[in-house]
Amino acid sequence: MKLSKFILLNIFCLCFFCTGIFAQNFEDIKRYKVNYALAINANERLISIRSFSANNQKYLLLVNPETLDTKVTLASDYTTRSLQYPNVLAIFKNTAYIKSIEAAAAKDLQLQNAGIDHAIPNEKGITLTIDLCPSHKPLDRIIFQSVFDEFKEISQPAPLAVSVSGKWMLKHQGDLNWLKSLVEKKELNITWVNHTYNHEVNKLPLAENFLLAPGTNLDVEVLENEKLMLKNGLTPSVFFRFPGLVSDRKIVERIEAYGLIPIGSDAWLAKGQQPNAGSIVLIHGNGNEEIGVKDFIQLLKAKQADVKNKQWLLFDLRQGLEKEFE
Repeated sequence: MKLSKFILLNIFCLCFFCTGIFAQNFEDIKRYKVNYALAINANERLISIRSFSANNQKYLLLVNPETLDTKVTLASDYTTRSLQYPNVLAIFKNTAYIKSIEAAAAKDLQLQNAGIDHAIPNEKGITLTIDLCPSHKPLDRIIFQSVFDEFKEISQPAPLAVSVSGKWMLKHQGDLNWLKSLVEKKELNITWVNHTYNHEVNKLPLAENFLLAPGTNLDVEVLENEKLMLKNGLTPSVFFRFPGLVSDRKIVERIEAYGLIPIGSDAWLAKGQQPNAGSIVLIHGNGNEEIGVKDFIQLLKAKQADVKNKQWLLFDLRQGLEKEFE
């Protein structure tokens, strides 16, 4: 009887691990830094963009340059060779990752909406991005539930990207856990986008606002946010969204030097911008953009028949850029 219980307990635990219930949560992160390296094992040739220590082990944040997927793994699982950022650009110049960085850099003169704003040309559908800026209001769960309800018979888990800020995570643990549960249940496939730690906003002109405000510490905004994501069991992607979609050439270059791809939008619904085939749609799910949420729900209703006929789909941001630059 004891043996049976032991076997059942081990099967139960194994199933939990296999289904990802015990995601990586790093409570004690030390020496978190930008660290470029070629990471190779028997099956893979990846790019390390971060290294850190936790629980007396060294970890790497790795990027697949072809698929743009990221993962966190033990450094000991790979043979590494240190690189400088210019080396990464040169060695992997023909990959979707570097082509995406270069495409984003081509629009770095814009004060607003620099980066990639249209992901999948000539495809019947959109890439949905939902921003979670700091807010005292609860998460607009209706957005996520509506996506699941609409696409559950067509595309499960439904892909979308969530741009998450540090101060939102700190104040909305319950909402964050709810989002993670949707991923665990394979209802949604979320790409987690860095949206800065503080997401500061002031009353100055755009050229001195958001990340362009005097005294901004970009290491805090980028790296501390990634650390907080990791502590909450989220794997940072290679994507970055500027607060307010505001930037200049210098700060775009600095973000790209972190190994990140700036993502804009050509369809910010609350501003009346209508999505076209392949658009990167932007709505805020932090309770502060009622118009954008209503517009998106109306958009889903209008496209209901097309969704059922697979003529209007949601596309994964990573796969869209992989296809664009293959």
